[in-house]
Amino acid sequence: MTVDAFLFDKDGTLFDFAATWDGWAARVLEALSKGDLDAKRAMAAVISYDLEREAFNPDSLVIAGSNDEVAEVLAPFVPDMDAGELAEFLAESAAEAELAPAVPLAAFLDGLLARGKVLGVMTNDAEVSAKSQLHRAGVLDRFVFVAGCDSGHGAKPDPDPLLAFCKAAGVSPDRTAMVGDSLHDLEAGAAAGMQRIGVLTGMALREELLPHADIVLPDIGHIPGWLDR
Repeated sequence: MTVDAFLFDKDGTLFDFAATWDGWAARVLEALSKGDLDAKRAMAAVISYDLEREAFNPDSLVIAGSNDEVAEVLAPFVPDMDAGELAEFLAESAAEAELAPAVPLAAFLDGLLARGKVLGVMTNDAEVSAKSQLHRAGVLDRFVFVAGCDSGHGAKPDPDPLLAFCKAAGVSPDRTAMVGDSLHDLEAGAAAGMQRIGVLTGMALREELLPHADIVLPDIGHIPGWLDR
């Protein structure tokens, strides 16, 4: 089927998940625990983060969950912040994370734009983090739509934020591809009536994504070749 538009997830899709977020999480847990090792271990456990490896486990809530969901499970261990304040702290901290693009983004996105494709981003991170990171990567202006879990459209796997992109961009869902690294991305794409492209720059394995995707690619850089086929 023809694809007129691509809606990208951010973490694990535009940016390699582990390379961007494993080290960030170690710094956040250190800051929030304030030297309390028991609290640090407890927070690591609830977000399924391995302190020894300094890496997320594949079942971590952080991989596909929203900022609010992550803040909710961490809040009991951070007595000086409520869940709302903690979500804001996470968003502000994430906006400054060291980014690891999955591919050279400017060239990749410009190639899709040259083909006449419309581009957007929908992430379960906060909108301020998403826009900050895309700006720092030098590609924010390539997207006609950038939404986070707090943008008023809901969060994945709800299809509403995906349909909001279609409305804003003036494209039909069945001629739009949702591109993501998690089941949340692909389930949202299916619910919205979109084509679904899975990528392996997140934590999920090919066999996990394949039943829910039209195609699973190693990374977004393989999309032009897929279009040509």
